[in-house]
Amino acid sequence: MIDMGLLNVIRKLRLRQGLAIREIERRTGVSRNTIKKYLKADVIEPKFATPERSSKLDPFAETLAGWLKTNAKKGRKDRHTLKKMHADLVALGFTGSYNRVAAFARQWRADRQRDEQTTGRGTFVPLAFRPGEAFQFDWSEDFAVIGGERMKLQMAHIKLSHSRAFLLRAYPLQTHEMLFDAHWHAFRVFGGVPERRIYDNMKTAVDLVGRGKARQVNIRFLAMANHYVFEPDFCNPAAGWEKGQVEKNVRDSRHQMLQGMPDFPDLAALNDWLEQRCVALWHETAHGTLSGTIADVWAEERAALMPLPVAFDGFIEISKRVSPTCLISFERNRYSVPASFANRPVSLRVYPDRLVVAAAGQFRAGLTTFAQARPVHGECGGYMALGAGLVAADGTHHQMVGLLGLETSFAKRRMHLGYRLARPLHPLPGQLGMAVLRGHEFHYATILSQPDPVLAAVEDANGDAVPETGSCRQTSGGARVSGTFFHLISPASPKVSP
Repeated sequence: MIDMGLLNVIRKLRLRQGLAIREIERRTGVSRNTIKKYLKADVIEPKFATPERSSKLDPFAETLAGWLKTNAKKGRKDRHTLKKMHADLVALGFTGSYNRVAAFARQWRADRQRDEQTTGRGTFVPLAFRPGEAFQFDWSEDFAVIGGERMKLQMAHIKLSHSRAFLLRAYPLQTHEMLFDAHWHAFRVFGGVPERRIYDNMKTAVDLVGRGKARQVNIRFLAMANHYVFEPDFCNPAAGWEKGQVEKNVRDSRHQMLQGMPDFPDLAALNDWLEQRCVALWHETAHGTLSGTIADVWAEERAALMPLPVAFDGFIEISKRVSPTCLISFERNRYSVPASFANRPVSLRVYPDRLVVAAAGQFRAGLTTFAQARPVHGECGGYMALGAGLVAADGTHHQMVGLLGLETSFAKRRMHLGYRLARPLHPLPGQLGMAVLRGHEFHYATILSQPDPVLAAVEDANGDAVPETGSCRQTSGGARVSGTFFHLISPASPKVSP
């Protein structure tokens, strides 16, 4: 092995003076093979190979690295010292010194810090969205003065991903009925519905978070998504940047609107003010990526949104029993109901702004009377309600309205999901003629009996016939009762033959 000075001499003798290899060997005492090797490699600084040397710590390196990683996640007072780790290693058979363990820990910390500052920080690519593709949703907690009192409110933030048009709505709680109401008002203000929506894993939408993107979606939330025909997309846990636009909107809205806002007599007045302020900010704020303001880009995006359907009936249903004094309780409040409901079970439907009490007996009698003179059609759950009976998941049989002979069961849940093409065999209320219809189906019920005439020939997206054809019956008063498991979306394209 030669040093850098001797290598410099060899290069001068050969490259400057043009001496032969043999003469350089005579003058320097370095063998011809060594001279040839360094000249051929064309290096100016010789490199010395460090030999691999075994350490007494090598058999315990993986164990010690695991301890250090676990220790780094603990609180300062709960961490083990290196002396304690050295003692534990000795108990496992390590015969080296404490200094060797300390040197390993220093190198491990240095490598970890370097990884966190380079590759460990990850690589991020800015997200881009085409018009009408997606919107993002998030909640925040803020305060406002309502009716002279300072109240803590839950703010729903909704933002279109392409145009960045946004809306804020204030609610007392982050419950299902509040969530559904926020969606309706957002679609109303935006003028349509995008294709998909990006959420975090909020409890009102996700019942269970699985591996990767696997989610067990709340059935009531999924019903709302199916009604508005958009695809819910959920972020990975602790990955807020996947909906970074609305996260930024939460921060920006505090100094743009919420700080220094006036007092309001009620929540409705606050939401009216928030809506007007949001729309005003669209016209004042530059888009940032595309030319023009947010309002300019939104005006172009609006054509790509799905037309707004009717509002989803966004209630939460709770079973209650009316007390002998004609009262029902809900969230520490008591409400009076008609005396005819005393000591009877009722269904309490909770909306964001009201409570509706439904009694099955009155509903059954009223619907039966109505069906004697006017057509009645039920979709999915409405179809099952029109039937003769329903078997619950626990095997209990419940009597339904009985306008149709349908018997269904939830005893063995089986998912039915997909788009449907229906060719009616009998007229449907509200549909002119016998046009081919498109719809979608999603339920977990099983048909036990469907004795009435078939309503339509139904196919799935692959053209295969499905047994959920619907049925119909004529009442004694001459009106027609019908029902289907598929939800009607629209008449099919003229290219589809009846």
